[in-house]
Amino acid sequence: MTDQAVEREVGRARLRKEDARLITGQTHWTDNISVTGLLHLAVLRSPMAHARIERIDVSPALERPGVVAAFSGRDLAAGLGSLPCAWPVTEDMVLPDHPPVAVDEVRHAGDPVAVVVARDRYAAADALEAVEVDYEPLPPVLDLEEALAEDAPLVHAEKGTNRAYVWPFRTGEDFEAVRQRADVVVKRRYRQQRLIPNAMEPRAVVVTPLAASGEFTVYSATQIPHILRVMLSVVTGVPEHKLRVVAPDVGGGFGSKLQVYGEEAVAVEVARRLGRPVKWTESRSEGYLATHHGRGMIQDVEIAATREGRLLGLKVDLLADMGAYLMLVTPGIPILGAFMYPGIYKMDAYEFHCTGVFTTRTPTDAYRGAGRPEATYAIERAMDELAAEVGLDPVEVRRRNWIRHEEFPYTSIAGLTYDSGNYEAATEKALALFGYDDLRAEQRGRNERGDSVRLGIGVSTYTEMCGLAPSRVLRDLRYSAGGWEAAGIRMLPTGKVEVVTGTSPHGQGHVTCWSQIAADVLGVPFEDVEVLHGDTLAAPQGMDTYGSRSLVVGGSAVHRAAEKVVDKARRVAAHLLEAGEDDLEFKGGVFSVKGSPEARRTIQEVAFATFTSHDVPDGMEPTLNSEYLLDPENFSYPHGTHLCAVEVDTETGQTRIRSYVCVDDVGRVVNPAIVEGQVHGGLAQGIAQALYEEAVYDAEGNLVSGTMADYLVPSAADLPEFVTDRTETPAVSNPLGVKGVGEAGTIASTPAVVNAVVDALRPLGVHDVRMPCTPERVWEAVRSARSARSSASPGKEASA
Repeated sequence: MTDQAVEREVGRARLRKEDARLITGQTHWTDNISVTGLLHLAVLRSPMAHARIERIDVSPALERPGVVAAFSGRDLAAGLGSLPCAWPVTEDMVLPDHPPVAVDEVRHAGDPVAVVVARDRYAAADALEAVEVDYEPLPPVLDLEEALAEDAPLVHAEKGTNRAYVWPFRTGEDFEAVRQRADVVVKRRYRQQRLIPNAMEPRAVVVTPLAASGEFTVYSATQIPHILRVMLSVVTGVPEHKLRVVAPDVGGGFGSKLQVYGEEAVAVEVARRLGRPVKWTESRSEGYLATHHGRGMIQDVEIAATREGRLLGLKVDLLADMGAYLMLVTPGIPILGAFMYPGIYKMDAYEFHCTGVFTTRTPTDAYRGAGRPEATYAIERAMDELAAEVGLDPVEVRRRNWIRHEEFPYTSIAGLTYDSGNYEAATEKALALFGYDDLRAEQRGRNERGDSVRLGIGVSTYTEMCGLAPSRVLRDLRYSAGGWEAAGIRMLPTGKVEVVTGTSPHGQGHVTCWSQIAADVLGVPFEDVEVLHGDTLAAPQGMDTYGSRSLVVGGSAVHRAAEKVVDKARRVAAHLLEAGEDDLEFKGGVFSVKGSPEARRTIQEVAFATFTSHDVPDGMEPTLNSEYLLDPENFSYPHGTHLCAVEVDTETGQTRIRSYVCVDDVGRVVNPAIVEGQVHGGLAQGIAQALYEEAVYDAEGNLVSGTMADYLVPSAADLPEFVTDRTETPAVSNPLGVKGVGEAGTIASTPAVVNAVVDALRPLGVHDVRMPCTPERVWEAVRSARSARSSASPGKEASA
């Protein structure tokens, strides 16, 4: 008998198991699925932002070649309910009906009005032009403040208001009293532009019915197969146990596939009516119109502080754009951010007020970070403004206010208990890697010379709440589901291992990381572990993937399930070795008797003995298989410091990122290579919001940035080389000590970049540049500041 390999897997930069299939094209995207008798759906979408449907006639489409059926919203209404909103944030929240296909009125450009079904996708798409629709235009609702005026046109006239909800939150001392004793009050307004998710794989769905039993298998490019199954049952009336949902290979999501979309419900209904399998795959232009958007809010931020730069209080007033409907978690996204506006800082008073507003635009919902990037942006921009107001270096003003490492665990002003952290260590490491002092010296020299190309330095010191979430906390926030996660371990007779997880990956590397976790606990080779996921038949329990929860909650559940396997195996091993359970040691996958190491059994031998059941303890079931459902006791709180240096040409407005350094603390690291990839991807998306991306609508509510030619997604050529590093303070609220990393880069990077741009231009009198900081906006900010200075000093040219 030879010893098993005992090298620890957790902490190793393993190549991802998933990648071999991906890079060789042996994948199973939803759009690749083809079954006998497959029909194809095409969706006719409203060209208008707001209109009444006066008449719709789908019958001309039926005359087109290859067309099998066509349906209006009214045709489908008998079999479909309203699309769900799972987060009614207040008791009196306004919740309009959301038909999967519009019946009487369209409320955003891209709202579905009819469906055509044909033998191939091209025939279905071509037949859309034959559908006849007469619209009566209604006024669009686009401006968040104007939407709340008494005489504003209404998105949902039957509700009598465009105000979806009002959610207040106050804690600590009274903010007004704190403001009265403050030496400095800084007020700023920031705008979070709408962002459009751009997952590599478009949304797609295939539904195959089994008419004899009334069962349906739904293949969908989704992040949430388990939640989708429940919600499709509610919308379509198909009993949940008759629905199987499969998320095959899913090519990215970034929150956009954390949704229950009308096309999924329509596909089930059409398959039920026709008794045939159906497929729908969105085009890129459809995705821009109909996949939910992210962000979209106005932030009024007020900071009260002493002249020494110590924070006394923070007040935040939000107007959050809901879009035309409340989708799965639309109203809750700004509320998630409510707990993160104070960031890593201590203060005496905090006041938050959010108003959700309906507009005639595509609904908003979760987008990478989901409320936390918006919060981090506001507080980190405001901290820079405070530093400028009191004449302190931006890093120094943060040092004077952050929670010190010896104060953990620390309950923030917002009521969250940060379990561990060391902001000082992350910041000092980042400053050293960045060469902060040298860059500041170079900046002073450029400013003194009046160079046309200015150097700006941006700072962002952040934390975030992830690992969503303790179920009782979600209850208190009025969220309709829990935050637990399920995992199972199956020890096969041959000693191989199957891990069953309720999380559903779409690029994060779950298969690799879960294999590493299970291999360490069980003492089996990494290669002997297979991970099953994304199928409600194979993995019947789960709460899916979002909010950087998979490793923190799902990975911890895998760890606990594997420990249960070891505990069961210990009982069998003790029986086989004729020893007490307490007398056994387990190391490297081997049970041995203390003091008699020659008396031993590998866990694989124990698994086979359990399978044969020839000699197991009385009363023991003949299996080592175990399950664990883990409900976390707390969120997890990664943190870090991001530093960005930009060069801004004041004559053209062009901005170039010269260097970017980040030091993140994500607790214990399971796979450094995967962490690095997640950070890089997150940085790209955060920088994209700062400099490139924006969903732009015209005065009629038409999306004018509806293609990749108009909506600027940066490529690798547009991004700098990143310098990344880590510190490590393990989480104490989960068995792995992990904190989550999937959204950290996006949360931290946007304010770092914009702070750098403003820092470059501050000597010219610029205090803000609206995102994205395009050359035109930067140039206009410089021109306006110079004009204001000239006006303030008649006859004198404003000095640079």
